[in-house]
Amino acid sequence: MKKMSVIHIEPFRCSMAEVTVPGSKSYTQRALVAASLARGSSVLVNPLLSEDTMRIIEALQAMGLGVAIENGDIRIEGAGGVLSAPQNPIYLGNNGTAMRFLVSLSSLGRGPVTLTGDARLCERPIRPLMNYLGLLGVPYRYLGQDGFPPVEIHASGLRGGELTIKNTESSQYISSIMLAAPYADNPVTLTLEGGIVSRPYIDMTLQVMTDFGVPAEVKKKDCYTFPAKTAYQGRRYVIEGDASSASYFFLAAMLCEGTVRVNNLTPRSTQGDLKFLDLLEGVGGEVRYGDNWISVTGKKMKEGRLVVSMADMPDMVPTVAILAAFREGTTEIRRVAHLRIKESNRLAVLVAELGKMGIDAREEGDSLVIVGGKPNGATIHTYNDHRIAMSFAVAGLVIPGISIQNPGCVDKSFPDFWKIFEELRGGERD
Repeated sequence: MKKMSVIHIEPFRCSMAEVTVPGSKSYTQRALVAASLARGSSVLVNPLLSEDTMRIIEALQAMGLGVAIENGDIRIEGAGGVLSAPQNPIYLGNNGTAMRFLVSLSSLGRGPVTLTGDARLCERPIRPLMNYLGLLGVPYRYLGQDGFPPVEIHASGLRGGELTIKNTESSQYISSIMLAAPYADNPVTLTLEGGIVSRPYIDMTLQVMTDFGVPAEVKKKDCYTFPAKTAYQGRRYVIEGDASSASYFFLAAMLCEGTVRVNNLTPRSTQGDLKFLDLLEGVGGEVRYGDNWISVTGKKMKEGRLVVSMADMPDMVPTVAILAAFREGTTEIRRVAHLRIKESNRLAVLVAELGKMGIDAREEGDSLVIVGGKPNGATIHTYNDHRIAMSFAVAGLVIPGISIQNPGCVDKSFPDFWKIFEELRGGERD
């Protein structure tokens, strides 16, 4: 699929299908950091093996860490927090999570570390995180535009201290500091105030840290203290399925008014993107849960005005936007201003590409407003954004004429997407 510049989606109506999604991208990247810093060896079972995963693995290897892929698992020889300064700049493509996590991790070593990426990554802001790290004793300098990658860390350890973080535009700034905090010279206390977007991802970080043996001390709500000079412990760690990847197949069930069961997905997950299922039920879908699977049956969607806040599940916005395009009525998706600094400016992209399909979509402050109806086919420009490609592909199941440019961009998070997408045909109606 990488060699194709365009893929044309042929409509089909699946009545019943069953698919399996890969491991969670968010859990995989957090576990990679914790296991690399741990004492002893770890094995990550069912990790996501994707472009983003390889970027962070290559970065960890450049810092002298033993990370290898073996039979689909990832084996890590933990360094106990001892890192080497890489000889060359570390290139992270457009992996914003890796950039944010690794600036904190880099500070634990000794010597200069340069982190850079592609043109889009160097447009994604990093100033708030660097300011916080500066307050914890980390010297750094920007090598290009102030406040953006590339950045050089003058690593000499993390001093530690107390930080108050207010109204942050990215939960990854918080997760980054948390993951490195146990290796600071002094305890690190983080107090969170105001609006915090993507809060479930902070809970996920805390869970991974606890699983690797370093729980946070919580004396009051939104105040976390991490003891100094502690260490994660190596372990065997099973990565649960990715709720974001599952959403495209749940969307397919809704648009086709069929049933799709997604395996390798636990209903007990802390992944915030599973709240998408509540939205589907709210517009008429039927959701069923098993021990390691979730199924959605699509029904005729309820009409009228729908207002939904997506601050805690920003990766679901393209998926919800496609749902909204086919639902009669106006959908207002609120608290999504931070999508302008994702892999693409997702708000502008959604407005442009839905417009090609004859759908009225517009930005209003921190909201995206979509007036649904009867979309038409169009050639979708993906802006090298994996979530734009996958969400618009699902629209092609029910309307003719949908083509996806640069389909290989899905390799960032879901390399087998097109293969599994075709498995939906196994439940095609006669």
